[in-house]
Amino acid sequence: MTQPLFWGNIEATEKETIMQYKLLATMASGLEALTAREIRDLGFDEQTDNGKVYFQGDEKAIAKANVWLRTADRVKIIVGQFTATTFDELFEGVKALPWDQYLPLDAAFPVEGRSVRSKLHSEPDVQAITKKAIVDKLATVYHRRGRLAETGKTYPLEVSILRDVATLTIDTTGPSLFKRGYRIAKGEAPLKENFAAALVMLTNWHPDMPFVDPTTGSGTIPIETALWGLNIAPGLQRHFAFENFAFMAPQVLQDVKDEALDAADFDRELDIQGFDLDPKMIEIAQENAKQAGLGQTIRFKQLAVKDNRLDNDQHGVLVSNPPYGKRLGELDAARTLYREMGQVYGDLTNWSRYILTADLEFEKAFGHKATKRRKLYNGTIRTDYFQFWAQRRH
Repeated sequence: MTQPLFWGNIEATEKETIMQYKLLATMASGLEALTAREIRDLGFDEQTDNGKVYFQGDEKAIAKANVWLRTADRVKIIVGQFTATTFDELFEGVKALPWDQYLPLDAAFPVEGRSVRSKLHSEPDVQAITKKAIVDKLATVYHRRGRLAETGKTYPLEVSILRDVATLTIDTTGPSLFKRGYRIAKGEAPLKENFAAALVMLTNWHPDMPFVDPTTGSGTIPIETALWGLNIAPGLQRHFAFENFAFMAPQVLQDVKDEALDAADFDRELDIQGFDLDPKMIEIAQENAKQAGLGQTIRFKQLAVKDNRLDNDQHGVLVSNPPYGKRLGELDAARTLYREMGQVYGDLTNWSRYILTADLEFEKAFGHKATKRRKLYNGTIRTDYFQFWAQRRH
């Protein structure tokens, strides 16, 4: 049997019982270091793998991670992990786990199955056998016969088999963490909120610097910048799956949100601007910022890239997610925009400029060579984050 990192989901002290869970945060490929840093900043030790960051904590850790993580997708509890090369091994391994410590008798527990590079490659069979094993375990513990009613609260479960190692998890998040709750409208190809936050966190911006997004669309990048700059937890406005879990104390989430409100610096003045050529997108961006409580914090304005003049006497940061030109006939238009960006922003030596695009020939159109390129995935699209660093201050 393979033991995972931080093995031992539930521990007890002599004075009082403190539930300690092995937790797993998932994120887009390439963002692991950012999420790991966020988890360390929350006060937890972490260990990082591809698309995953492991850490350990109690009920409050579950709530804090969901409320505070800007770049992650989900926070999961790892119930157990073991090697399974046959369906019998899978069934017995799942049944041996302490499901009764998590699931009440009436729990609804949908099971999702995934299998990658494993002998048990049929995901429907993996899912069905896992479900049956959990039912058998609960029926044995609760002394029930036949099917379980599953009329109670929902506990989303996943069985993931990677290279013959099965990992059983409970999703504490529900809808992905990128769904902050403020975006009531969007454009054709909006960035996910957590990906936008990651783009900002990969820059050298800090709250006393001006920030500009010249192709703002629905305003996600400036909004995420403002949330970060004001230290506003991204999960303040939303609900989570763990709120319905029997083993989670109801007051935990409210306590964490109260602490997050106390930590926010609502009075801090920020210089954040978002521009777009489309006046309808500016209206959408303003509505989204208002919904986020940032209507007076961010300035949005209809403005074409070619007409945008920034003050090079300031040291600022520019982040842009321009059109990629992925559709037939659109690449020429996108590269025309890139050339305009190069003409307007290329010589801003006091500004750090960060531009995300799937066009790997971007530098030719922009007319300048990037200081650094970072490979990221915007959903399933391979993109490069072209970074043009400002000259150092003297």
